[in-house]
Amino acid sequence: MKYLKINPADNVAVVLVALQVGEKVLVDGKEITINAEIPMGHKFALKNIPENENIVKYGYPIGHARENINVGDWVNEKTIKTNLEGLLDYEYNPQDVNVDIPNRNLTFKGYKRSNGEVGVRNEIWIIPTVGCVNGTINLLAEKLRMETQLKGVDAIVAYPHNYGCSQLGDDHENTRKVLRNMVLHPNAGGVLVVGLGCENNQVSAFREMLGNFDESRIKFMETQKVEDEDEVGMTLLHEIYDVVSKDRREDVSIAELKIGLKCGGSDGLSGITANPLLGVFSDFLIAQGGSTVLTEVPEMFGAETILMNRCVNKNMFDKTVLLINDFKDYFTKNNQPIYENPSPGNKAGGISTLEEKSLGCTQKCGKSLIKDVLLYGEQIKTKGLNLLSAPGNDLVAATALGSSGCHMVLFTTGRGTPFGSFVPTLKISTNTALYTRKGSWIDFNAGTIVENESIEKVNERFIDYIIKVASGEFVNNEKKNYREIAIFKTGVTL
Repeated sequence: MKYLKINPADNVAVVLVALQVGEKVLVDGKEITINAEIPMGHKFALKNIPENENIVKYGYPIGHARENINVGDWVNEKTIKTNLEGLLDYEYNPQDVNVDIPNRNLTFKGYKRSNGEVGVRNEIWIIPTVGCVNGTINLLAEKLRMETQLKGVDAIVAYPHNYGCSQLGDDHENTRKVLRNMVLHPNAGGVLVVGLGCENNQVSAFREMLGNFDESRIKFMETQKVEDEDEVGMTLLHEIYDVVSKDRREDVSIAELKIGLKCGGSDGLSGITANPLLGVFSDFLIAQGGSTVLTEVPEMFGAETILMNRCVNKNMFDKTVLLINDFKDYFTKNNQPIYENPSPGNKAGGISTLEEKSLGCTQKCGKSLIKDVLLYGEQIKTKGLNLLSAPGNDLVAATALGSSGCHMVLFTTGRGTPFGSFVPTLKISTNTALYTRKGSWIDFNAGTIVENESIEKVNERFIDYIIKVASGEFVNNEKKNYREIAIFKTGVTL
C-alpha cells in the first residue's frame, strides 16, 4: 500500500511509501497522477482545492489552502495555513462514550510500598533541593554505584537541576512540588535529599512538605552544616541501600498502573500508527481499572473540543476549558503567537499545521471519558483518563508526567530521540524504517500497522511488552542510563 486515505471526508491522502513525479495511484476508483516527489508521511491532494478552501484530514479541517492546489499536488506547510486564531468560546456537547473492553485480570511483578503505592522500579535517587549541589550528588551516586555494583537495586541515580533558588511565586512552588513528588514516587525505594543551606528551597520546609514518610528510606543532608558532605552522604546512602536492597517484587494487578502518554519528533504517520496504538492501549488499561495521563496542552489546540466533549461532566468540561485558555494566555502574556507550531522536524515529517498535529496527538488517549484535569505539579487522584497541564517540550512534559505519579511514559516518535526522564521512557516508532535504523533508541515498532498487522494484534504484543517493562525489563533509556529531569519555568530569575 502506497498511500492511506484516513477518513471518507478527507480531500488529502497520506503517502506511506515515497511517490515520484508522474507516478499514478488509484484512489476511490479514480486515477491520480502525482505532480511532485512526495516523501513518506506527507500528503497529496485528492481533488482540486481552491484557495481558502479547507484541507481535510482525519475527517476534520487541518487548515486552509494558501493558494489553488491541484489534484496530485504535494500538500505541505507551504500550501496550508492554520485556521486557528485567538481565544475561542466553547460549548459543552457531551458525547456518548462506550468503551466495552472486558477485564482480563492481568498482573505484573511490582514493588508494594508501605503507603499502599506500587512501584515498577526499585531505585535509589539522590535529589538536590538546589542546583548548587549538583556536583555533590553526581559524585555520591557514582561512589554508591561502584561500592554496591547495583546489587539488589535497579539503579542508583542523581537528578541534577538548575533551580531551588532565585525563583519567585509559581516557579518556586512548581520546583518544590515536582521535587516533592519525585521524593515520594513509588519507583524510588529510597531517596537522599541534598541541600546547600542558604537556598530558597530550604530543606526544613521541604521536609515538612512531604508529610508522613518512611524515615528509613528518605533521608536529608545540608552540605553547609556538615564537615564532609561526601563522608556523611555516603553513610546516609548506605543506610538507605541496606533497606532498599531487601525489597522484592510481588504480583500486582495492572489496575495499579499509571501511564503517561507523550509524543515528540512526530511525522505524518504518528496519527495513523503509534498514536492510535497508544489510544487503544489507554482504553484497554482504563478498562482494567488503571490510569493514563495526556499532557502537552499546546498540542491539544485545534482538537480541544474533541476532548472537551468527552469530559465526564460539566465541571470537568469547565476545568478543560480553563486548561486550554490558561495555556493560550501564557503565550500571549509572553508576547508569543499561540499557534506557532509545528516544529521544523514535524514539518519535515509531514505535519503542516497545529490542527493536523493536535488531531494526531490527541489520539493517544483513545476514546475513554476524561475523569480529571490536573494542574502542573498535581498528582493523580482519580483513576481513568486524566489531562495534565504541561508544555509540549519533551523533557519538561515527561518530567511532569512522572511527577503526576506515572510509573512510565509511552513516547511515540516518527523522527527518533534518545532521551529518558526519571521514569522508564518507552519509545514507540511510527514507522519501521526508524525502528530498524535506531534500534538503540526505539523500544517498540508501531509501523507494522500500515504494513501487515492489525492494530488489535499490535496492541496485544504491546500489552505483553508493557507488562514485561512494569515487571523489570529495562527500556533503552535505562540501558544507556539516559535519565534527566526538566522543571517548567515561566517567570523571572533573581
